[in-house]
Amino acid sequence: MNTVREHLPFSGYSAAYALPRIIRCGTNLYLAQFAFMKLLPAKYIIEKALARGTLTRNMKVLETSSGTFALGLAVVCREFGFPLEIFTDPVMDKGLENRLRSLGAKVFVVTERAKQGGYQRSRLDALHARMRQLDQSCFWPQQYETPDNPAAYKCFADQISEILGPDVTLVGSVGSGGSTCGTTERLRQKSPSARLIGVDTFNSVIFGQPDGERKLRGLGNSLVPKNVKHELYDEVHFTSAPLAFAATRALHEWHAIFAGPTSGASYIVGRWRARQYPRETVVVIGPDEGHRYVEAVYDHDWLKQNGCLYEGVLLDAPVSEEHPSTALPPWNRYRWKRKSREAVLNALEDFDEPR
Repeated sequence: MNTVREHLPFSGYSAAYALPRIIRCGTNLYLAQFAFMKLLPAKYIIEKALARGTLTRNMKVLETSSGTFALGLAVVCREFGFPLEIFTDPVMDKGLENRLRSLGAKVFVVTERAKQGGYQRSRLDALHARMRQLDQSCFWPQQYETPDNPAAYKCFADQISEILGPDVTLVGSVGSGGSTCGTTERLRQKSPSARLIGVDTFNSVIFGQPDGERKLRGLGNSLVPKNVKHELYDEVHFTSAPLAFAATRALHEWHAIFAGPTSGASYIVGRWRARQYPRETVVVIGPDEGHRYVEAVYDHDWLKQNGCLYEGVLLDAPVSEEHPSTALPPWNRYRWKRKSREAVLNALEDFDEPR
């Protein structure tokens, strides 16, 4: 009878797919694969807003996203019956846009890139203009700022603790900061020695790189989100798009794990860490599956046409850099040592001063 209770039907799609499957990829290497990770914070944020009364039945939900947080909101808003408007940019792939529209969301594509802050700033400006039109009849989840984003990952941290124990090395891509920071805060409540390695890409400002064009999506940012708590990170790695794409394909070829490029970027870092520190238990966050990337990351011709074909042997180790702002492709490691962003950036100024 207990076995039957454990396998009762889920109440809906979001309940069934909110948490990942944890897959062993090596002696001390594990990958937590989500169907799409942003479903977890989307569900948590909406449920908390309903409980607090900041979201009521006569409101629209508005958000800016070019990736799977939009999809997570679309699923949850469909389940709860809320109208949803998403402000995105041309980077959003057509398949994701079609799925959002199929779930009833309205999608507005912002085509002008702001001089400072890039598309993220343009999308925010469009969202704010729409909020002024709707006045009090809308709710903005604010994934980059709300503490409900990192708080949503407590149950993921508890899942890790129950299966592998809390004293792990967590490796994950950094976009909003919610998954890596929220999970680590919870893990360190039980084991302060739990380690966190953030994975970013070049031309992302989060950890001090200059802003610029990024071919690797799903991580990185042109703005520094409030939910990125820099003092939690022990190390930060920067990976290029071609290397991350190659690692994504390798993850599928070696382990049959069909994932997106943010998973590949984190996998190559986690694979290196597990080999360097065989006594650690390394857990890599895999934010989504590979279905959206079949005609991109998994397509040789697309990679070649977009200058993202990596034809060399997959790198076994990164180059260590004296400062994240000077890190260069294809793969760089910086020992962040749980410092604030300001402390790390000021260290470069001190280093550059004439002696």
